[in-house]
Amino acid sequence: MARRLTDQEWAVLLEAHPELAALPADLRRRADHIAVAAGASVFRLGARPARILWVLEGEVRLVRRSRNGAEIVLQRAYSGFVAEASIESHRYHCDAVAAADSRVLGFPIGPFRQALRHDAEFQTFWMTRLAREVRLLRSQCERLALRSATDRIEHYIESEGSNGRLALSRTRKAWAAELGLTHEALYRALASLRRSGRVSAVESEGGLVLTLNAGRSAK
Repeated sequence: MARRLTDQEWAVLLEAHPELAALPADLRRRADHIAVAAGASVFRLGARPARILWVLEGEVRLVRRSRNGAEIVLQRAYSGFVAEASIESHRYHCDAVAAADSRVLGFPIGPFRQALRHDAEFQTFWMTRLAREVRLLRSQCERLALRSATDRIEHYIESEGSNGRLALSRTRKAWAAELGLTHEALYRALASLRRSGRVSAVESEGGLVLTLNAGRSAK
């Protein structure tokens, strides 16, 4: 179900997601707020893109199916834009599915393109985000090339955290999938790292906080 947000709702959103302030005000006013239940489709392979999507909460996955029917996950979005390439595409090249109850903003693609052409500040914001996505994808490729589960965990903390410290913002099951591991393999590897003293893990209100201890080797 899609609806427009009130000015008061936008004020709350901008406080929670300050990056949205970089979008032109007229574009924000045109956005639809869309609630998507877990397991529901956000868009389908072959459909014509009508919106540029921003995930507010939950998880949206871009997926394709292999010849034997297995699901191949191309992107997991917990916050921010998803399927950015659709800005220049006539058809979606994959499906998008909500992996959890999610809330999404949909910006109409025509006005979005116009804003990118004519608003230099917005262009800079968009290019900066795309550059960050490239960095994240490169880091993900490097991480998945590591054979050891413990190496992948340490690499993740180094690359996605700050000064060897990472506050995990997703469930451990979702994190395991991002690392290319089963959740059982993740638990075993994390337990091994804690026993050896290479990683400290502390539960907080916001989730698990992981710290690489002194003497760690850079990945």
